[in-house]
Amino acid sequence: MSEQSPAGEGHPDELPAYAERVLDVADRIPPGRVMTYGDVAEWLEEGGPRQVGRVMALYGGAVPWWRVVRADGALLPGHELRALDHYRAEGTPLKEASRSAEGHLPRLDMRRARWDGAPENHS
Repeated sequence: MSEQSPAGEGHPDELPAYAERVLDVADRIPPGRVMTYGDVAEWLEEGGPRQVGRVMALYGGAVPWWRVVRADGALLPGHELRALDHYRAEGTPLKEASRSAEGHLPRLDMRRARWDGAPENHS
């Protein structure tokens, strides 16, 4: 098995090393904050947004999946209402939807919600 392949094949019950690393980053994101798929890849210095998205789609249910998001702040298609419940419970900054927005769903306020990986200051 090559180290080059982030989605390496192993035993069916064995989590690929890259997937473990992605899920570890997702687990570190504080409540009320988010990282984009690209942020996670950049943090790991490996893969890209698509690889991170694939890991989250296949294995993300075990971690706070709603904290790894699209760069445009749009809610994850098919999981919008579940994610929105989490965002509201955690106080994640949102931008209310305009009347013309499809489904009238808010978006994440990426400027305020994005986490850079630095320790949070709780004063």
